[in-house]
Amino acid sequence: MDDVALGSRGLDTLPAAGRLLGVDVGDVRVGLAVTDPGQVVATPLDTVPGSTDPEEVADVVLAAIHDEQPVAVVVGYPRTMAGREGSAAQQCRVVAEEIASRSGLPVLLWDERLSTVEAERALLEGDVRRRRRRDVVDRVAASLILRGVLDARRLRR
Repeated sequence: MDDVALGSRGLDTLPAAGRLLGVDVGDVRVGLAVTDPGQVVATPLDTVPGSTDPEEVADVVLAAIHDEQPVAVVVGYPRTMAGREGSAAQQCRVVAEEIASRSGLPVLLWDERLSTVEAERALLEGDVRRRRRRDVVDRVAASLILRGVLDARRLRR
């Protein structure tokens, strides 16, 4: 876990400029999002097939790293509502460690409780059809994870 930071204490591990890549890990789909180089705006990027194999998920993220050239990666960390680490959070931790060791980039695990619920709500309010929502909800969730990091950094300043 030396290469992976957790939560607000890890905000200082992220470079202040350059694109950040956000990752919402799921067994069925992985959502990806990026920031602009000035780290002001988080934009949904892509939804790709997920996996229960952390190495396969890392492969997908490494391809996005190659394409997008981020300076760091933020992986959603789905703790339980009680704040505990369940099986999904454990899988995300393993994926984050795999990404960090293979990419050499700083990786931050960021609490993402309810990010998918928020993404679904935003898409419903935008009147996005059910089939289209399923295709984009994970990438929107990834952008909300990045938005949380950007907001937390802004509040610290």
